[in-house]
Amino acid sequence: MHVKIILHNNTMKIFFSVITFITLCIPAIAANYEPEEKINISVYEKINPAIVSIDGATEDGISAGTGCIVSRDGVILTGYHVVEGCKNIEVTTSNGQVYKAKLIAKINKDLALLKIEPKTPLKTVAFGNSEDIKVGQKVLAIGNPFGFNGTLTQGIISRIDYEKNRIQTDAAINPGCSGGPLLNSSGEVIGINQSIYNPDNNISNIGIGFAIPANEAKSFLKAVQKK
Repeated sequence: MHVKIILHNNTMKIFFSVITFITLCIPAIAANYEPEEKINISVYEKINPAIVSIDGATEDGISAGTGCIVSRDGVILTGYHVVEGCKNIEVTTSNGQVYKAKLIAKINKDLALLKIEPKTPLKTVAFGNSEDIKVGQKVLAIGNPFGFNGTLTQGIISRIDYEKNRIQTDAAINPGCSGGPLLNSSGEVIGINQSIYNPDNNISNIGIGFAIPANEAKSFLKAVQKK
């Protein structure tokens, strides 16, 4: 009888050892992402806390868009058409905090700056050099299409319109994404999403979107800082 109890205990020890090993291995298996996936995940986790959704009240309803936090004290870059004519503007951060915002600067190239008063310092985006971009380069976009906050999409730079100084991309950009970032694989902002080609009056994305080059946004920010 005594021998049987010892065997039983050893069996139980082996059983629990196997269960522990499997449990420890599961996270490692689950985290075995492809290199491309790791880039997407890394960029999203780094940049999404610096992206906000914007809702402005107009005479016709709500104008919705996206914004990039450019200073820790609450300055936000977005598209001017997102907030043009809005009486009340609300900004929602990635953690769900809602702030009243005021328009502090705008430019006729469809860029605007908003200011909120955050409770704590905010995460900010970093800008890349849009002169270095190439057709075929992978890009990522974060926005709030149709109110689905913090949506990540990916694509490539499809074309560079040198005449109009716009970046064309097939990354999904839909209503609510205007003012959001077009990012390179390092998580740098290389463009500010502006519009889509809309033969069906903005009903759907058809893979032709446009962004303002980041260097225009950087020039705008420098001009405002000098005032």
